Amino acid sequence: MTRWMVDAILFDLDGTLVDSAGSVERSWRQLADKIGRPWAEVKPHIHGVPVPQVMTMLEPDMPTERVEALRLFMIESESTDTEGVVPQPSAAQVLAALPPERVAIVTSGGIRLASSRIAAAGLPTPGVVVTADDVTVGKPDPAPYLMGAKLLGFPPERCLVVEDAPAGIASAKAAGSPVIGVLTTHPALDAPTVRNLGEITFTPLEAGIEVSIEDADVARLSAH
Repeated sequence: MTRWMVDAILFDLDGTLVDSAGSVERSWRQLADKIGRPWAEVKPHIHGVPVPQVMTMLEPDMPTERVEALRLFMIESESTDTEGVVPQPSAAQVLAALPPERVAIVTSGGIRLASSRIAAAGLPTPGVVVTADDVTVGKPDPAPYLMGAKLLGFPPERCLVVEDAPAGIASAKAAGSPVIGVLTTHPALDAPTVRNLGEITFTPLEAGIEVSIEDADVARLSAH
């Protein structure tokens, strides 16, 4: 068993609290067609990084106006395509059990997209939600998680991050926050990992929140 004692929890949204994989892929496939790129080239970049940063990686010489047009297209496409958007297993129970003043959502999507997906999944909206609209640079930069910790009023090293994407893991580490990876969209992550949120135990205490997970080797043994 691995344990952390922290002041707050910073949750990523897509892939962590919400299963929006179908909507994400459908919209990004349309974007791949728009920029004339094979899906195989675009697919590795579709989780956890804002659209302008992905365009910088794929086509660094793309005009600013074109990047902005694609960003707006993706906002419209993803925000209106909520088919199959559902809460991840145990997400509702986890959010209900945690003190709302110690919880934030930190996402690479904008506020319109975040609001759409939270509503489609039927999840409560915490008081602090950090989106791509709130920072000048998104994950894997530490700015989003630094802002989430600041708005909650706790040091980032005392805020545990729960993430499903490599860019988010990198962002959390750069912010100095402990992080747990959820293997919902990637087969492996550079962090202690669980298969779903139900494998994380959150225990609110007077002094903060105790978080624990069963160590991977123990989990594998118990599965046999």
